[in-house]
Parts: sequence; structure tokens; C-alpha cells
Amino acid sequence: MNFEELGLIKPILDALKAQGYEQPTPIQEKAIPSILQKKDLLGSAQTGTGKTAAFAIPILQNLSEKDTHRNQIKALILTPTRELAIQIEENFQAYGKHLKLKSLVVFGGVKQHAQEQQLKRGVDILIATPGRLLDFISQGIVKLHHLEIFVLDEADRMLDMGFVHDVKKILKIIPIKRQNLFFSATMPKEIAKLASEILVNPVRVEVAPVSSTADTIQQSIYFVDNSNKADLLVHLLEDPKLDQVLVFSRTKHGADKIARKLHQFNISAEAIHGNKSQNARQNALSNFKSKKTRVLVATDIAARGIDIDELKYVVNFELSDVSETYVHRIGRTGRAGSDGTSFSFVDGLDLANLRNTEKLIGKKIPVVTDHPYHTDNLVEQKRDSNNKPFNPRPKPSGQRSEKPKNKSNFYRKK
Repeated sequence: MNFEELGLIKPILDALKAQGYEQPTPIQEKAIPSILQKKDLLGSAQTGTGKTAAFAIPILQNLSEKDTHRNQIKALILTPTRELAIQIEENFQAYGKHLKLKSLVVFGGVKQHAQEQQLKRGVDILIATPGRLLDFISQGIVKLHHLEIFVLDEADRMLDMGFVHDVKKILKIIPIKRQNLFFSATMPKEIAKLASEILVNPVRVEVAPVSSTADTIQQSIYFVDNSNKADLLVHLLEDPKLDQVLVFSRTKHGADKIARKLHQFNISAEAIHGNKSQNARQNALSNFKSKKTRVLVATDIAARGIDIDELKYVVNFELSDVSETYVHRIGRTGRAGSDGTSFSFVDGLDLANLRNTEKLIGKKIPVVTDHPYHTDNLVEQKRDSNNKPFNPRPKPSGQRSEKPKNKSNFYRKK
């Protein structure tokens, strides 16, 4: 199937062609016709499935066919982070460049004056984070009485970040009669309940459940002592083929430390996380997209939704305690059928997470031993709250200590 067969108008088809898109992804193929018919939709899709275009394209088409309430907010897209909001707005700009519709993104962490001036000039499509939107509503700057379409994106992340209460406040303000589009990579109970409260007879679209990884991604594990991880990363980057690499770190401090280490070896790298200013994050992202910076080191929250076409290499410097995060991380590469490669560094602190990750994705990830830092002597350890090995307090002398559990070396079944 191609985009013409989805019944899209010529200005949007021309914009898609200019972006190099010819065929819709599975979620676009399933979602676009239903959204064009103005039905409510519940979409379950992981990162990298083309989800943003799946709602942006039909929203642009439906709104372009009306001349009523020009430059009044008719579509609201609510998303949890600034990075995601900016990227969604970039999608609307790209696909709607031949249309007369105006889109705007608003988010916190920056002065509101510029955003306020643009709102006063009038917009048709507003992409917002919950806190800044509520600020504008309370000040009377944003009025939503002409709203026709409401999109809740990354609903599970909204829950994780504590925004569900804000979302419910916004739902009380917007018109009852509207089209609702609800997207979530996972569907915990509270999110399923929220979906049932918002949606009316929704079309359900499910693509690539969170437990699956794209077959186009070549996955590998590197067993390495924690103290050698940074050197292993430098070793891998000796290969000039790795020209654009996204590295995931569990912590903000860790991300900064990795970037500093790479600088010592004259490898251009920048870190992106919640402690960086909005401008610093945007500059780092722009530099990485344009390949001015070779390595971007990111925490999971900062990286959620980073959308870089044809990104080929992802490194998990550590594995996450949440197994689904592995799928989201490596989902940044191997998009839209292109090839991708993920490297995961595993030390004693990561062994339990590796076991859980392999259970989730239903397969063993191949181990690469052909590197200078390989070890067969990893001992499984637990983390404390500071991302360090958990060492229980020693028992007072005179008490017999039990035999330490889980001290055997980790052997991989062939």
C-alpha cells in the first residue's frame, strides 16, 4: 500500500514525497483511515513505528477541509516532555508545509513571552506539555472552546512522570464533543482506565507489542567489568563506520561522565538529560542530527521520542531495571525497515536485568567475546539507590555468617 491509497490530499502527498516517504508504516496504514473518518482511536505502538505521522497526517487533512474558526485551537496534542513536544511540532510543520494551518508548541522551562505572543496571533494546532498548558489556561491566554480533536500521546509516560492529575484537569476544560486519539506504548491498569474514560467506541490499533524488537536490529551483548565500560566504548568507536551513535546512561551524572571520557580521546560527544537547560538540550540534539556531534549520551527520559532518521547505532552503557526500556532504546535504530545495531554492556550489576530482558523479548542476545575487555568472571550484584553495588552491612563479630548467595560465576547456556 502507498499513501495515495489512503485517500490523502495532494498537498500532504507532496510534503510526504519531499520527506522521502512513499509507503505508510503498519500503524499509519491502520490508523489514518479511522482518524480521517473522525473515529476515536486507541493506539498501542512502540517507539519508531511512525506513530506521530499516524495522527499528524489525518489531523492536518481533516482540519484543512474546514474554513471555520481559522486560527482558533482546533487540535490539542498533549505530550509529557519538551523534546517530544518539539518533535511532534516538527512533524506537523513538515507534513503541513503546503497547507494554511498554523501549529505551535508550548512547554515549560523557558520564558513564556514568545509562546504567548504566538498564541495571541492565533494557531490551529497546539502541541503542549501539561504544566505549561494549564498555566496558559489559568491566565486566560489559551481558550479551547473550539477544540475538535484531542490527542494524548505517550500516556504511560504521563503516568510515570506524575502528569495524570494534570491531564484529568485538562479533560474537564475541553469540549465534551470531540474526537479523541489515545496512544500508549504499554497499557498498565491506570492507563487502561483513563482510556476507557476518554474514548467513545474507539478503533483499536496495535502494532509491534512492547515485547518485540525489530528483526532489522542486530543485537549483541558485551560482558565487561564496570571499570572497563568507558574504555570498551572508546574501543568500539575506533571503527569510523560508527559515525552517529546514541549511548544510553542510567543516570545524569553517568551521562556527563561518559561524554567527558570521550572528549579525552577527541571523540565529539554531548550529554542530554533533565539537568541541562532547554537550549543546551536542543543544541545537542541539533548537533547530533546534523552529525556535527558524533555521540549523543542520553538518559531514558531525555531520549524518549528522539526521532533521528536512519540512526544505525545504539549503545546501552547499562541495562535498565525496566525490561521494556531495552525495547524502547534499541527501537531508535532499525526504523522503517532499515538496518540497525545495538551494543549492550553487561557487568555484574546488569546480569539480572539481562535475564529479565531476554525473557521479555523471547530470545537470547548473542555475546561478543572478540574484544580486549571481555570477561567470563562476572558475579551477579544488586544496585543501591545511587547506582552502586549494594553491600549489606557486615554482621557483628561473633555471629556466624551465612554462605553468600549468588556468588557463582555467570555462565551462559549455549
